[in-house]
Amino acid sequence: MSMEMLLALPVLLPLGGAAFALLLRHHARTQLWLTILTLASIFAVSLLLATYVSTQDILVLQIGAWTPQTGIVLVADRLTALMLMISSAVTLAVLVYSSAQSLDQQRRGTPVAIYHPTYLALVAGVSMAFLAGDLFNLYVGFEVLLASSYVLLTLGGSASRIRAATTYVIVSVLSSVIFLSGLAGVYAAVGTVNLAELAVRLDGLPASTRMVLELTLITAFGIKAAIFPLSAWLPDSYPTAPAPVTAVFAGLLTKVGIYAILRLETLLFPASQTQNLLLVAAAASLLVGILGAVAQTDLKRVLSFTLVSHMGFMLFGIGMSTRLGMAATIFYVAHHITVQSTLFLAAGLIEQRGGTTNLVRLGGMAKLAPVIAVLFFIPAMNLAGIPPMSGFLGKVGLIEAGIQHGQAAAWILVGISVLTSLLTLYAIAKIWNRAFWQEPDDDVRDHDAPIPKVMIGSTAALVCMSLTLSLLAGPLLRYSDEAALAVLKRSPYVGAVLGDAAADDLVYRIDDAGHKVVER
Repeated sequence: MSMEMLLALPVLLPLGGAAFALLLRHHARTQLWLTILTLASIFAVSLLLATYVSTQDILVLQIGAWTPQTGIVLVADRLTALMLMISSAVTLAVLVYSSAQSLDQQRRGTPVAIYHPTYLALVAGVSMAFLAGDLFNLYVGFEVLLASSYVLLTLGGSASRIRAATTYVIVSVLSSVIFLSGLAGVYAAVGTVNLAELAVRLDGLPASTRMVLELTLITAFGIKAAIFPLSAWLPDSYPTAPAPVTAVFAGLLTKVGIYAILRLETLLFPASQTQNLLLVAAAASLLVGILGAVAQTDLKRVLSFTLVSHMGFMLFGIGMSTRLGMAATIFYVAHHITVQSTLFLAAGLIEQRGGTTNLVRLGGMAKLAPVIAVLFFIPAMNLAGIPPMSGFLGKVGLIEAGIQHGQAAAWILVGISVLTSLLTLYAIAKIWNRAFWQEPDDDVRDHDAPIPKVMIGSTAALVCMSLTLSLLAGPLLRYSDEAALAVLKRSPYVGAVLGDAAADDLVYRIDDAGHKVVER
C-alpha cells in the first residue's frame, strides 16, 4: 500500500466500523472492542502520516484517479497530520472513558447500542473535514459530524437535553446554510471548489467580491468555532450532555471550525482586509467568555465559557497572519484539544462522585476523592497557563507574536490575553475553593457512588498526554513552526495538488511578518 492510500483510512475505517458496530448492536462488549480497535487503528495511521509529512512532502490522494479539478482529493500536510493525531488520541481516550457508562446503562436496561456507531460516524466526519481538499467535501465532513452530534447530544432523552439539542440543531443548520451559500457563491465566481485551484483563482477576483465570499465563509465557520458574538449557543448546549460527549464536543468540534478558518485565511484569502475584524472578534471572545466563566456557579458552565474565551487565543494568532503567530496558534490548538477534553472528563468524575456539578453544593472533594482532585488540578493549571506547562508556552508564543506584530490592535490583544489568563486562574481558583476545599452538603458527603477504574484510567491517560505536550514542547513547537511556514507560503500545498506549474501562478504569498508578497 502506498503512503497516499493511508489518507483514506481515517475516513473509511470509522465508517466501516460504524456499519459493523450497528450490526453488533445486541452484543455490547463486542461492539465496544470493535470501536476501540477502530480508533486505535486510526491513531496508528495518523502517527504514520505525521511521521511521513514531517520528513517528506505533502501527501495527496486523488480518489478514483480523477484529476483534482473534477474528483475528490484528500490532502495531508503537517497541520492536517497533527490535527488527526491529536484528535484520534483524544477520541480513543474518551471512548474508553464512556465504555464504563454505556455498559452500566446496558445492564440497567437503557438501550445505548446506537452510541458506538454514531461516535464512529462523528470521528469520520472530523477526519473528512481535516483531510478535505475541496470546499464541498469540507462541507460534507461538517454535516457528517454535526448529524452525529445531534444524536449524541440527545442520548438519554431528558427534557433538558432535548431542549439544549434543539438550540444546537437550529444554530448548526443555520451555519450549514450559510456555508452552503458561501460555497455556491465561490463556485459561481471562479468555477471550482478545489482548495488549491481556489488559491490561484481567487487572487484574481475584484476585492469586493472576495470580501463578500470571505465574510460569508468566516460567519459559517465562526458559528461552528463558537467565536463571539456567534457563541451564545454553546454554554447552554454542552453542559447538558453526558461528560464523554461534552468532552469530544468541547475538545474537537470547535477546533474543526478554527481549522477551517485557518485554512480560509491562509490558503484562500491571505492577509485580507478582515484581519482587524478577526482581531476584534478574538478580543471580544477572550473577554466575554472569561467574564461569563467567572460569573457561573456550575462547573460545566464555567468550563463551557472558558472554552469560548480560549477560542479567542487561537483567533488572535490567525488574525495576525505572521509565522510566529500561526505557529503559536497551531501549538495552542493541539494543547487546547487535549486539556479541554481532559477537564470535561474530570468534571464527569466529580459529578459521578459528588452527584452534582453545582459549585454551591459541592465541597470536600480534595478529601473525599484525592485522585479526582489531582486529575482536575493538573489540566486546570495547564488551562490557566501556569509555567512550564503547554498552556503557558502557547500563550507566551501568542504574546510574543503580538509584540512582534507591533500594531495597536495586536498590543491591545496582548493586554487582553494577559488579563484573560489571570481571570482564567481566578475562575479555576473559585472552582477549587468551592468544589474541593469548602465543606460539602450532606448529600455530597453521603453520595458515595463507585467510580469505575476505567474512567479514572482514561482521564489519567489524557492528563499524561497533556503533560507530554509540555515535555515535548520543543519538538512540537518546531513542528508547528514548519507547519505555519507551509500554510503561509501556500505554494507547497498548491504544488502538491496541482503541480509546480500551478503554484507558479499564485499571485501572493505571506512573509514572516504577515505581509502580502507579490509572486509574479
